[in-house]
Amino acid sequence: MRRSGLLAGLGLNVLVLGVASFLTDVSTEMILPLFPLFVTEVLLASPALLGLMEGLSESAASLLKVASGWWSDKVGRRKPFVLLGYGLSTAAKPVLAFATSWPHALGVRFADRVGKGMRTAPRDAMIADSSEAHVRGKAFGLHRTLDTLGAVVGPGLAFALLPILGYRRIFLLAVLPAAVAVLVLGLFAAEVRRRAAGVSFRLGVGSMSFEFKLYVAIAALFALGNFSWAFLLLRARELGIAAEQAILLYMFHNVVYALASLPAGVLSDRAGRRPVIALGYCTFALTCIGFAIASSAWHALLLFAAYGLFRGVVEGVQKAYVADLVSPELRGTAMGAFDTVVGLATFPSSLIAGLLWASVGSGAAFAYGASLSFASALLMLAALRERRRR
Repeated sequence: MRRSGLLAGLGLNVLVLGVASFLTDVSTEMILPLFPLFVTEVLLASPALLGLMEGLSESAASLLKVASGWWSDKVGRRKPFVLLGYGLSTAAKPVLAFATSWPHALGVRFADRVGKGMRTAPRDAMIADSSEAHVRGKAFGLHRTLDTLGAVVGPGLAFALLPILGYRRIFLLAVLPAAVAVLVLGLFAAEVRRRAAGVSFRLGVGSMSFEFKLYVAIAALFALGNFSWAFLLLRARELGIAAEQAILLYMFHNVVYALASLPAGVLSDRAGRRPVIALGYCTFALTCIGFAIASSAWHALLLFAAYGLFRGVVEGVQKAYVADLVSPELRGTAMGAFDTVVGLATFPSSLIAGLLWASVGSGAAFAYGASLSFASALLMLAALRERRRR
């Protein structure tokens, strides 16, 4: 039966994967807004160490994304990688409740990101496989919306429960929605019939277009300045925001993120991916400038809204653009290669931001991010041409 309305052109997998991401993000986001505060205020790690932890964890995830994406292309199956990745992240989360030093927290964060690395590229390829080309932006936008709604519910629960349960019991409770997500995937996600690529990683990447490789290079340049959101929370604390209020700010940014994702995806289907991505890069640059010059606590509210807008505009559309640029048989490899290169660039980004923060001040870290973001937006418009989607 042909679907109409919001789900027109989208396979059932898009909705199932979105629901699983929603539940997983409820779990993850019960922890994430507390994580930088727990690490720096309970485990007594410095901002530079926090940046190192974030960078190492995300880089590990990135290295696995390309491997799992290529392997899912080679064997012609996505679901086993998606299930295994979600399962590993679920198993790692409650261990954080027993951390007594920052290396323990690093280990938990590392394992959680390894699970993310295993599932992300096959999942994104599965979304592209399950949607028609002319609504691919909508498919990724819908997924990001559902995913990010979980990032609204999760911090809300963390805010409500923190005075009652404290950090460690919340970390234990967070495993429940993640476990339900794994169950949903196991029961309802279905493989999309497709031909296995059956090629080596080198041949697969080598056959991809120059346009795809150029886009990856531009996205990597942007990622070098797109440091972890944890620094935004630390800056909010500098402006006088209490720990409980910081959780609310993070939740508010996710509300904006969720509201922006689907319209941004639909807009990219109609107006093109490049201008939408460039707009998102510029939004992040302006957000960085705002954080650098902010002087009052209420400024953080507007700036977190801008950060949410940036994420909603960029994160789904860039995946749709990757799917536009490669053949269906190599989507897993392409998604993984894109995520790996961008994720590896994120490691020095967070590390550089932490060092600039510690040695010069928070303004230097935000100025660094703004400069690379503006440069990346200019390259998106000047160096790439729009791709026709059939």
